Amino acid sequence: MNRELVRKVADSVLYEGYMLYPYRPSAIKNRQRWSFGILYPADYAEVVKGTERSRMHSECLVQGKAEASIQIELRFLHLRARQVFQPANGGFEAVPSLSVDGRLIESWDEATERSALFQLSLNTATQKFVFNCAGTSESEFLRDSSGDVAGRMSYTQQRIQGTVSARAEGILDGIWKLSIDAFNTTPLARGARDRNAALIGSLLSTQMLLIAAGAEFVSLLDPPEDLRAAVAACSNIGNFPVLLGCAGEHEMMLCSPILLYDYPQIAPESGADFYDGTEIDEMLTLRVMTLTDQEKSEMRGADDHVRTLLERTEASAREHLMSTHGAIRSLRHVSEVREKSR
Repeated sequence: MNRELVRKVADSVLYEGYMLYPYRPSAIKNRQRWSFGILYPADYAEVVKGTERSRMHSECLVQGKAEASIQIELRFLHLRARQVFQPANGGFEAVPSLSVDGRLIESWDEATERSALFQLSLNTATQKFVFNCAGTSESEFLRDSSGDVAGRMSYTQQRIQGTVSARAEGILDGIWKLSIDAFNTTPLARGARDRNAALIGSLLSTQMLLIAAGAEFVSLLDPPEDLRAAVAACSNIGNFPVLLGCAGEHEMMLCSPILLYDYPQIAPESGADFYDGTEIDEMLTLRVMTLTDQEKSEMRGADDHVRTLLERTEASAREHLMSTHGAIRSLRHVSEVREKSR
């Protein structure tokens, strides 16, 4: 299995919708973010009402011997709130943005990748694992070209905690039903009532990578005939497991918050991520190149991911357009086309 390509697929899902064209914080489509795989704190009002969730439940089938094992990698994004302050009345006051020597600096929510690894043996009882991600609080002064303090920036991450509960149940000879629950047990921050306040204690874009050692996963989309009933009995909440790798491989699954088919692939012509899994790279490259200088300045001020996207596009737009224009996946003989058109 090509682990590097598999990781690229998983990362594409992890950052799906992170920032959308025109890649500016002021764009309406980027005002409400984090659309997929959110596990909120359990005491958030919308979770209590049942309209949102703090738990992700995954079920799939594994074929193998009792001594086989499954590696579980929980992956998610951890929000990092960035707040800009301007000088006011001898102190500082929070503002949406600040211009320092013509450079726009904005208040914005960044994200840090997080992961936690667990090992599950098929022949053991339910296993429970705990994970923690430390919170941070930092600040720095913003200085102009003269060295004078023009503002202040703060970065805040809340401590994230949760549990993963996993078990394997033998249901047929050599067939195991794997059940995994990921819970967000982070306490809701005091006074947090709206979605934005709850997000800082949430697991964002949550997914799980499952790797079998000495066993194979069964496709939930195209199972063998004798396992269709067992597959139909699998229940998945907030995700759907699909096979990863090349067609015919069964060693890895991605429990994805976005519905995918088995063996999703990154187009070889796609040189980098535009944060949209259905992207048309050629179109987005052209669109980015048509942004005004002011719009590009706002992109640079968003965060490192978006700034890198802009710098990469500006540096290699011509080469990228040449590689994405007119790719042919396969050719068919003209007689086959005529036969199908009759």
